[in-house]
Amino acid sequence: MSRLSRLSRFASLPLRFSAYATSLLGLAASLVGVMISSPQWGWGVLAFGLLAALGTFDLLQRHQTVSRNYPILAHLRYNLESFGPEIRQYFIQTDTEQVPFSREQRRLVYQRAKGVSDKKPFGSLYDMNQPGYEWIGHSLAPVHAQKTDFRITVGAGRPRPYSASVFNISAMSFGALSANAIKALNDGAREGGFYHDTGEGAISSYHRRGGDLVWEIGSGYFGCRDEAGHFDPERFRHHARQNAVKMIEIKLSQGAKPGHGGILPAAKITPEIATIRGVPLGEDVISPAAHSAFTTPLEMIAFINELRDLADGKPVGIKLAIGHPWEWFAIVKAMLETGEHPDFVVVDGGEGGTGAAPLEFINRLGMPLTEALQLVHNTLVGAGLRERVHIAAAGKMTSAFDIARAMALGADWCNAARGFMFALGCIQALTCHTNRCPSGVATQDALRGSRLDVPTKAQRVATFHTNTLAALAEMLGAAGLSHPAQLGPEHVLHRLSRHEVKSFAELHEFLTPRELLAGGADRHPVFRDYWESARADSFEPPEALARLRNSKLY
Repeated sequence: MSRLSRLSRFASLPLRFSAYATSLLGLAASLVGVMISSPQWGWGVLAFGLLAALGTFDLLQRHQTVSRNYPILAHLRYNLESFGPEIRQYFIQTDTEQVPFSREQRRLVYQRAKGVSDKKPFGSLYDMNQPGYEWIGHSLAPVHAQKTDFRITVGAGRPRPYSASVFNISAMSFGALSANAIKALNDGAREGGFYHDTGEGAISSYHRRGGDLVWEIGSGYFGCRDEAGHFDPERFRHHARQNAVKMIEIKLSQGAKPGHGGILPAAKITPEIATIRGVPLGEDVISPAAHSAFTTPLEMIAFINELRDLADGKPVGIKLAIGHPWEWFAIVKAMLETGEHPDFVVVDGGEGGTGAAPLEFINRLGMPLTEALQLVHNTLVGAGLRERVHIAAAGKMTSAFDIARAMALGADWCNAARGFMFALGCIQALTCHTNRCPSGVATQDALRGSRLDVPTKAQRVATFHTNTLAALAEMLGAAGLSHPAQLGPEHVLHRLSRHEVKSFAELHEFLTPRELLAGGADRHPVFRDYWESARADSFEPPEALARLRNSKLY
């Protein structure tokens, strides 16, 4: 074949092979340059040689078709795809697009955490005529709030009641967050006078810095488990009676991955984590989806009483994302049957949270916070238990309006996880599950985590809390109220369409005290369908539903 025909054939190669062909030509030219000209051509040999090797590998491998069809060039696509979320977040998304938190929400937290002005000029960026827009009605007789440190007494009548702030740090474990992040959160909670939920990863030394703790007990019983992974009363007693621990929270499920357990791979279990959680080194640690200490609502109530006694009378509550309504009704019926009850219920919205989870669990499992909070509040009111059982709401809380909205629907206080992560410096890089968090918050990489300055971030955590409650006080005062406990569903309005607006009081159905006990379950479909048939001795579905489900199996 003549030189001309060879060049013609080379020139006819598809453009998708151009990068590979160029690397081969560059390598050949560099080799010639080394041999006849100067050793400096060796840099060309190195550069073009690496590209040629990559292209050859792409052509020979069989796992990625795009790389075989576009040697070398395909890697440009993969790299662009890898930082596509950052490009969208920083350059394409609008300030109000919440995916999962908008730029406006993040900026508000950063400003309040740093103590700089959070004021905005020139009006709202929201289209207030769009369906879904919500606001609080203001009063022509506004008041000036005398204080902003709003608090709720939990466990009144118990030996060790606790005065909780209306805004606290939600559950995030050491292991999910770095040591310095946990230190900063606890220092901030101590300085600001609010509580820090440990998450289910047990109480580490980084939690013991003087901040009030709510100790979360998950199905893995970390910190209070025996060698088989079951609940150990004596280990629980030892930790629960520490002065820093103010309340106990039994996690039944979480909004990030409701109905899902977890696995801590052996490779991630350091000697420190093994000691803190009470787990063996060198073995995968499984957190089952369900608790082993109880299997029925009645057994759960007995377990709550046991924990309260072991904790010397400190308040004990439960945390759950609402799934099947009849299971929640069964828990309430167990309270009625025994005369005992948890001191509080934390309602976790199905919107997801800090925990990494399968996409289907984040998007399609668990009841959203609005509906879940309303159901829990309504049930306790209708059963005559609302005055004895407090309710907390957790799910995308970053502003005073978020808190006010939840409290108008029935919450006594609110918890935030991601909001306080922003206060620590989280930039929503969405790499929490990769151990490569750029802000040193959600990582166990010692070098990355060490870059998070504890005193600076602790101050920002406390300042975010203080400024958010100050904003809440201003909102309440504008509405003519002096305490968030005065908020009701009539204060929040929701636009259904351009021509229709309703308050939460009109939009949602609210039960009256003890209505369920007086035969009033027929007024609301979910109570009509499931309340009467729910059983205190079982989480199983009502008989009619169970028969229908079983009939589909055959």
